[in-house]
Parts: sequence; C-alpha cells; structure tokens
Amino acid sequence: MSTVEIINELPKLTDAERRAVREKLMELATEQEEVALADAAAIEGARLLDRMEAEDACRSQG
Repeated sequence: MSTVEIINELPKLTDAERRAVREKLMELATEQEEVALADAAAIEGARLLDRMEAEDACRSQG
C-alpha cells in the first residue's frame, strides 16, 4: 500500500482506529530516536577507545 493510499484511507477510520494509528506512529518515532541515540553513544565510545589507544601508543613510543 502506498503512502497516498494510506493517507486517503485515514478519513474512513473511526476515532479509535485513528488513535491506534497515532500511537503506532509515536511508538515508531520513539524507537527510531532510541536507535539514533544508541548509535551516537556507540560512535562516541569507539572514538574514546581510539583516543585511548592512540595515547597508549604515544606513551609506548616515547
């Protein structure tokens, strides 16, 4: 089903059905936000480890 088809069907839904759709959209948005935050934390953790390894390498050579 295309986006246009979904949007065209929305007016035909009951209030309860539209509420369920809104809740699902909010749930999906929250999940995406949580994934983005987890990705950012993982990237920052990897950068920190890279810096620590570089510092250790400098100390070993110096």
